[in-house]
Amino acid sequence: MALKPENTRVGFVGLGIMGGSMAGHLLAAGYPLQVYNRSPAKAEPLLAAGATWQDSPAGVAAHSDAVITMVGYPSDVEAVYFGETGLIEAARPGAYLVDMTTSEPALAVRIAESAVARGLHALDAPVTGGDLGAREAKLSIMVGGPTRISRRSSPC
Repeated sequence: MALKPENTRVGFVGLGIMGGSMAGHLLAAGYPLQVYNRSPAKAEPLLAAGATWQDSPAGVAAHSDAVITMVGYPSDVEAVYFGETGLIEAARPGAYLVDMTTSEPALAVRIAESAVARGLHALDAPVTGGDLGAREAKLSIMVGGPTRISRRSSPC
């Protein structure tokens, strides 16, 4: 089942060198986009193009069917998913959480286990291709997660 822009609300957390371009491609494809970044100024081009600002990762999760994260370090991933305003506790039932940060396998497992316990879907999806690949929409994505995700619970 293909994702359809008109009925899939996407969130993006982490709008740095790669995340900003990646989020921009989603917005250009027509997906309603919720965004958050620690430095709000990095969101300005996306906001000008129609994205909606949220004040925290939790705000993004509360308004999204799927949330993509692209942050700097494993400690940032942990804060975004498990912190006081984290994604895991705020995500909508059945939501997809996709971490594209190059992180630690044990953290990906912890995210996945916590997500499943809350009725969410989590995928670990680090990318390669750098900032040029992100700008040109030519990244390679390596996805790890369950071999099957029920479409019955899918918001897409």
